Amino acid sequence: MSPAPWLFALSLALSCPTAVDAALAAPASTPPQAEAGEPGRALSYRVEVIAPPPLKATLERNVGLVRWQEFAEMTVDLLEQLAREAIEETRNAAAAVGYFSAEIDVRIDRSADPIAVTLKVDTGPATRIESVRIVVTGPAATDVPLGTEAIARLTQGWGLPEGEVFRQSAWTSAKQRARTTLAGSPYAAARIARSEAVIDPERRSADLAVDLDSGPAFRFGKFEITGLVKYGTSLVQNFSTITPGEPYSEAVLNQFLRRLNASGYFASVQGRVDPDTAHPEDATVDIAVIEAPTRRLEGGVGYSTDVQFRANANYRDVNFDGRGLQLLADGRLETKIQSGSLRFSRPPNDSGWIATFGAGIEHTDIESLVTRTAAAGTRWHTIEERNETALSATYYLDEQQPAGSSRQTAYALYPEYERNWRRVDDLVAPTTGWMASAFAGAGVPGVSTRTFGRLRGRFAWWLPFGQSNELNVRVEGGAVLAGSRDGIPSKLLFRTGGSTTVRGYDYESLGVTDGSAIVPGRYYGVASVDAIRWVDELWGFAAFVDAGNAVDSLSGARLALGYGVGGRVRTPLGPFRLDVAYGQDAHTVRVHFSVGLTF
Repeated sequence: MSPAPWLFALSLALSCPTAVDAALAAPASTPPQAEAGEPGRALSYRVEVIAPPPLKATLERNVGLVRWQEFAEMTVDLLEQLAREAIEETRNAAAAVGYFSAEIDVRIDRSADPIAVTLKVDTGPATRIESVRIVVTGPAATDVPLGTEAIARLTQGWGLPEGEVFRQSAWTSAKQRARTTLAGSPYAAARIARSEAVIDPERRSADLAVDLDSGPAFRFGKFEITGLVKYGTSLVQNFSTITPGEPYSEAVLNQFLRRLNASGYFASVQGRVDPDTAHPEDATVDIAVIEAPTRRLEGGVGYSTDVQFRANANYRDVNFDGRGLQLLADGRLETKIQSGSLRFSRPPNDSGWIATFGAGIEHTDIESLVTRTAAAGTRWHTIEERNETALSATYYLDEQQPAGSSRQTAYALYPEYERNWRRVDDLVAPTTGWMASAFAGAGVPGVSTRTFGRLRGRFAWWLPFGQSNELNVRVEGGAVLAGSRDGIPSKLLFRTGGSTTVRGYDYESLGVTDGSAIVPGRYYGVASVDAIRWVDELWGFAAFVDAGNAVDSLSGARLALGYGVGGRVRTPLGPFRLDVAYGQDAHTVRVHFSVGLTF
């Protein structure tokens, strides 16, 4: 007759730690004591742990027999007590990582000096998940499509599928992730009603069951805003795209909070709906803010592989007129680019548009082309990042001086329409989904050196495959519709090459040859493919191929190739990239690094 299965039953309401949990708890700060009255003498011993690497590290951190081998007041009696306790501690630690039938042997060789203690673990085969049962009760079970879609997401995202090794930490994480996924949908009060893992040591199998109570469907109600002193409630509300009465979504609420945190007005923003509200169909959204200092002066120095050494300083006043008008004065001194600008931004209006007005000057010396540009204009854009529309109008006054060629001057009043689509899991550091942008503009006749049109498009795609692999694809291109580039400001023409375009080439070194300089052309195209292997949650390595160029004529145009390998590190600002690339046309190897999303 086979032994009865081990039963672990955990519930949300009753959270008693299991033996497995206790094995992984923080080690005690003082050693265990031998039983009162037992005689003893001071001794020293050394422990050898023989176990598979992941389990061995756990045992060395958590088993008292190992942790107290440096204890100066160790006695024979205390050592024997620690050896007895080590068997149960090891059994619990092995069970926590999926080994429920481990054979454990503790041997003490008192003839050695110091005493030699061996803790040996024969884990045997791991216990694997044989079945998973996830049941959702409550309104979500019959709500179509809100409930059915939420249940499908939590089922697809279940983190401990059949065939996987059962681990206590993964089991706890999978349950919590399922509840969080359901609570992130309209069912904000979702809870774990019951969960159990039935372990059969003889068959080395685990049967998992989780029952989730969805609770009612929530809908957004009014905002309850606290912490405002300098600003009115409308400033906060106008950053929101939430419509009262629409189904609650944690992702939508979090995007609203990120927008407020990035606005410059606040040092901290937090928001939530009360899952215990008596009116889930009209749930109040509590927003708590801490206002940021109004004025800030910042500066810094740095180095990048594109523009080399740089220093910058900027002054910001986020309440310049007492009604939320932001002033930003910025100055940059770089090896290849020097610039200064002044910009004013209004907070969003009631229609969700942000207006910006600014002017600036820039001097560049790149690839033997010196440019001097002055610009002034306005840009209006919507606050919704995933479906963003922007309208702008800028007046450019531009001078180009290629080495070995004649100087050119140009001016243009350039209005442009911009549309962005972002369908990714994370706007800062996406791992799946796509983004696309389209731009269309023209030089206005009569106030431009010449009439021209301008089109540009970008597309990026993040495609995960397997558990640790990712494919990033980027394509972009543009065209200036005119008979020649003469009379068109350099800012509205195209060059490429560098850390964020075609690696293996210097910054903006791909373009049209004019004298001994590389000048921008009327057409450009760039394509890039990165294959990334993530070693863990923090870092990974990549192989990539880039192709691109900027030309004045499509006839006979060819793409310059660059390829290589690199490292990736996830940061709060987006991925940090360090790449070593070979430029096939330049016949050189270059190192590139950059931080953040370059789309």
